[in-house]
Amino acid sequence: MAERRADAAEARRRVPLAALEAEAARHARRSLSAALTAGSGVRIVAEVKRASPSAGLLRPDYRPDELARAYAAGGACGISVLTEPRRFLGEGAHLRAVRAAVDLPVLRKDFLADAYQIAEAAAWGADAVLLIVAGLDAPQLRDFYDEAEGRGLEVLAEAHTERELEAALALPRALVGVNSRDLKTLRTDLSVPARLAALIPRERVSVAESGIRSRRDLEPLEALGYRGFLVGEALLRSADPRRTLAALLGRD
Repeated sequence: MAERRADAAEARRRVPLAALEAEAARHARRSLSAALTAGSGVRIVAEVKRASPSAGLLRPDYRPDELARAYAAGGACGISVLTEPRRFLGEGAHLRAVRAAVDLPVLRKDFLADAYQIAEAAAWGADAVLLIVAGLDAPQLRDFYDEAEGRGLEVLAEAHTERELEAALALPRALVGVNSRDLKTLRTDLSVPARLAALIPRERVSVAESGIRSRRDLEPLEALGYRGFLVGEALLRSADPRRTLAALLGRD
């Protein structure tokens, strides 16, 4: 988080907030929440990222716009874009490219550590931002949530523990994400979203994140009440992401 705060400070020196706000005003917003709850059946937010700390380089020939179009054709309800530059090799241009390529809701996924980064997300065309509860204290979490809502963005509040989930649920309109990956060890454990499901009120839109590789991973969590699933690595390692996504959705 300290690195991302420093990045935000540098970005603010290069691009003033007023310039971001002018650019943000040109974008219409799409609702990720509505996309996750429309109709029946599984909903998948498909992720584009070049690399990850746990898996290394995922796609040497990384073209986020082409991936986004393949995901849209395969039935994704939204696209998650990694913009963190060091561990995920992401950048704002990737989100801009995805926004130009598809009409689906777009989530900026990053270690957001400064309100300026929320303004960036709005300017780049995002419809929602990820807030990682583990990386923010309670006042920051609420301030960033309010900042996002004030800019017309939805929030996916990510938890991994019971305490973090309680903090996420305290944000009244946030989508609730449960990450099966422990960010300290980078290990995934699908028993985490299974265990925490009972603590999430049925009226809240919940998303299971990480570790979903097949329908067998997905179906038990769907039965426990998860409305959506954020899937990245299984799609990015696939030779045919559209077909892999369709199979996850039960449409193959």
